[in-house]
Amino acid sequence: MQKWSPDSWRSRPARHIPADYPDADALARVEGTLSSYPPLVFAGEARQLEARLADVAAGRAFLLQGGDCAESFREFHPNNIRDTFRLLLQMAVVMTFAGGKPVVKVGRIAGQFAKPRSEPVETIDGVTLPSYRGDNINGMEFTPEARVPDPERLLRAYLQSAATLNLIRAFSQGGYANLQNVHSWMLGFVAGSPAAERYRKLADRIGESLEFMRACGIDADSVPQMRQVDIYTSHEALLLGYEQAMTRVDSTTGDCYDTSAHMVWIGDRTRQPDGAHVEFCRGIRNPVGLKCGPSLEPDELVRLAGILNPQNTAGRLTLIARFGAEKAADGLIRLVRAVQREGLNVVWSCDPMHGNTFKTASGFKTRPVDRILSEVRTFMEVLPAEGAYPGGVHFEMTGQNVTECIGGAQAVTEEDLSSRYHTHCDPRLNAAQALDLAFLISEHLRTVKLARAEAA
Repeated sequence: MQKWSPDSWRSRPARHIPADYPDADALARVEGTLSSYPPLVFAGEARQLEARLADVAAGRAFLLQGGDCAESFREFHPNNIRDTFRLLLQMAVVMTFAGGKPVVKVGRIAGQFAKPRSEPVETIDGVTLPSYRGDNINGMEFTPEARVPDPERLLRAYLQSAATLNLIRAFSQGGYANLQNVHSWMLGFVAGSPAAERYRKLADRIGESLEFMRACGIDADSVPQMRQVDIYTSHEALLLGYEQAMTRVDSTTGDCYDTSAHMVWIGDRTRQPDGAHVEFCRGIRNPVGLKCGPSLEPDELVRLAGILNPQNTAGRLTLIARFGAEKAADGLIRLVRAVQREGLNVVWSCDPMHGNTFKTASGFKTRPVDRILSEVRTFMEVLPAEGAYPGGVHFEMTGQNVTECIGGAQAVTEEDLSSRYHTHCDPRLNAAQALDLAFLISEHLRTVKLARAEAA
């Protein structure tokens, strides 16, 4: 294999990276500026996440990865960050209590801006313009001016990511994540839903356990893990010029880390073994995810695993399956058997969102919650049957009160979509729908826990 460098990807075919910046020199100047900026995350944090993911690969923990489909400049607000953070805490506590094992929390946040698009252009009322590719590339407004790629947007995305990380660190370490606040994490608009009632009962049980522990002399003052959490960040490593600019050499190890996030992943459309995205990700030392869709053949997956994780290090590679409810069983079985046959150390995660998208007659992209639930169920059943551990889930979700996915306990209908459809790209689960999923997953985790106890 050829020698790697942070810019060696530039000699490879690069899909879904805009080539139509009007001023290449301006783009180069912005990337140069970014390369002089402080890192957003640190190498030691990325190594810590790899160790946590190694526990997931070994079946000792569970991965919860979730957040916005695509972050935007317009929706950037501390309340929105807080609500998504709070939703991650709620889901994690549900899963932890049921499964009896730690939940590794990774947000699609502080950098998830760029999105690959099915078509390079879109047409509305006879007018054709370049597609919207994410706020760090161009604007969502359907005007010729907004759709021109603007390198200055990369600087704004960096600054927003830095501010988001600052707030997340404050929430996670400053007392908001204290387990004693488990009741106050309830989001207002979820309070009347069936999922909220289940959560409230669970919170009561946790509160009783905390009271017992306090009586025994164990509380948040004596055990820091009870008052703070670790939240890691992730995004798709799509815009490789930005990722290269954020790559730094770790002074303690001499390894290169992409300091834009703790973990990055390669999308289903950019996972070509000889492509630019695989080339870039093979050389950084961050944990790396790989989206695995219906077009991925088992032999190609084995080849990609060899490129991205040649030492077969546990925690390095997460395989994020995204098939769609109808294709999930057959697709998973083929890939899992290949991974098991080769003895590959991977984390298996389920993305039930992308394979279950359709467009309504009124033009809204949406995802039915029942199909999302179905794919998660299939994942949680197929993996153990094949001797593998269903290690995590990967959701596009938000703490905001949106109506973008249909169904769920609140019974969002197609007619409801127009009332609060705010996404800049793909539809997201709202908090009530995400909590429904958390309880479903918790039931499967409890089943796995009981089965292992009986086997022992």
